[in-house]
Amino acid sequence: MLNAAAAERNKEPILAALRESVNTGRSLQALEISSGTGQHVTHFAQALRNIIWQPSEYDRQSLASIEAYRAHYQLHNVRPAIHLDASLPYQYWGGIQPESLDLVVNINMIHISPMACTEGLFKGAGVVLKPQGLLLIYGPYAVNGQITPQSNIDFDYSLRQRNSEWGLRDISLLSSTAQSNGLFLEKMVDMPANNKCLLFRKESLV
Repeated sequence: MLNAAAAERNKEPILAALRESVNTGRSLQALEISSGTGQHVTHFAQALRNIIWQPSEYDRQSLASIEAYRAHYQLHNVRPAIHLDASLPYQYWGGIQPESLDLVVNINMIHISPMACTEGLFKGAGVVLKPQGLLLIYGPYAVNGQITPQSNIDFDYSLRQRNSEWGLRDISLLSSTAQSNGLFLEKMVDMPANNKCLLFRKESLV
């Protein structure tokens, strides 16, 4: 059971954003892409019992941690974690079917992965979400070409030093990428530590 300090800090604020945005009165199907340690999915699953959660990860060590959290909490509404590479088409997403999900959640992946993962995330979510389904992403972002405050500027610089394909993405870029996949930015929520939750709704392109 790996423990990420950031996940421990942000799991409750993200849960609050989820509570405001999803129907808690009926059974829902959710996929978390890039579940990390498993702290988020087990926290959300305990609070939102009406949602069946599918955790996923690219990193093999994280997959083992997610399974350790599942075993510890014995949650019936969390499925076994699947290996998922967000840069690949949805056909490689562990058998998840088109228009089968009410919710896709992605936390702190976009800035520490190549742009192909972001593009794959929106493309795949646009397929697997039901009409009116929700994609929630969380992390630090640039707004209209500007990164604020200085701590996020420093963070962006350190990420790009580690990997030239990493870095904070601009919300306008994410929004246009989403729109080309039938997802529309419905809500932006300011979060602690200069992060944001962006909520995209799947709508018909007609």
